[in-house]
Amino acid sequence: MPKRVVITGMGAVTPIGNDVPSYFEGLRTGKNGVGPLTRFDSTDFKCKVAAEVKDFDPSACFDLLTRRKTDLYVQYAVCAAQEAVDDSKILDGIDRDELGVYAGSGVGGINTICEENKKLLEGGPKMVSPHFVPKMIINIAAGQIAIRFGAHGAAMNLSTACATGSTAVGEAFRAIRDGYLTAAICGGSEAAVNPLAIAGFINCMALSQSQDPEAASLPFDSRRGGFVLGEGAAMVVLEEYEHAVARGAKIYAEVCGYGATCDAHHVTAPDPEAKQTIRAIAMAMDGVAYDPARTYVNAHGTGTKLNDKVETLAFKSYFGEGAKDLHISSTKSMTGHMLGAAGTAELLACVLALQEDLVPPTIHLTSPDPELDLNYTPNTALHTPIDTAVSTSLGFGGHNTCLVLKKAPQ
Repeated sequence: MPKRVVITGMGAVTPIGNDVPSYFEGLRTGKNGVGPLTRFDSTDFKCKVAAEVKDFDPSACFDLLTRRKTDLYVQYAVCAAQEAVDDSKILDGIDRDELGVYAGSGVGGINTICEENKKLLEGGPKMVSPHFVPKMIINIAAGQIAIRFGAHGAAMNLSTACATGSTAVGEAFRAIRDGYLTAAICGGSEAAVNPLAIAGFINCMALSQSQDPEAASLPFDSRRGGFVLGEGAAMVVLEEYEHAVARGAKIYAEVCGYGATCDAHHVTAPDPEAKQTIRAIAMAMDGVAYDPARTYVNAHGTGTKLNDKVETLAFKSYFGEGAKDLHISSTKSMTGHMLGAAGTAELLACVLALQEDLVPPTIHLTSPDPELDLNYTPNTALHTPIDTAVSTSLGFGGHNTCLVLKKAPQ
């Protein structure tokens, strides 16, 4: 018998807030997390803006020595996980053998790779840190979280590029639903605002080259010309429903569906017919009763020409005439594209929508693309009844994921 799965804890480090309350406030008010690049001199770069995490203080989770041994993406991940675990109080009432970790990243410790490569080139092999490998490897966020909380269940890294955060939550959902775990700490993390990553994304023509922070991240707008690189982490605690009820946990929402497919089409471009995006949505929505007028869709919504067109096609194809009644938005308009962290950060936006009957806005949407004619909630949050929330994520390599939430069971 499949188990019901609920969210009992949340944590976030984002460009618009370094914990869940401030992140939610940013979503409500349409806060813009995009600003001028500050991490390095961007004089020679076509891209001048990013959605950086501001005023991040890892000292609550790491002493100075440990901080030196961990990449920034791991620090983001552990701090978000700590908030989620503290919020859920899961450690007070679970067999640690039944607690898993599903934590992913799109690129892992790229800052560490750049730093240590510079040491190698300038000083030779003896200058490379003995902590280099365990500091940068892409699974180490999952490992660090498991060590921190004594989670002896499956501890896995999942990497599906920009769909990573959703994949991590979805696979944890399946593990709990099918009885392999009682609870899991899951989500995504990314810290790739550095010269190498920015140059790579520029040269594959993925990034917006607008120098105006108010006109750079433009999902569904006719002026869109690429995404803005973001960073941060978002984590949730998923838990088997009966276990959560028995220990008196606060339940934020129920996870009701998950779909994962692959376009098998191109390394960066989505399939223009959106067939596998549609199928991922169908898999996640299977058996879920919904009213389009009371449904929020957090779109992947990167602000690239192809993505927004393909997603709109997918929504129209799956929801039919009901697509016009959906409440859709892209919170990447505020956070930029957090890569491996995006899917989980956007799932948290779905929780906000369900809890407060509030649709976060797509900010900067002032010049609608006539081809994209659905309701993308331009510029201002909307208060309206929401019973179902859908989050779609698409990644380089053709990865498609979809998660579906319902209001917390009464």
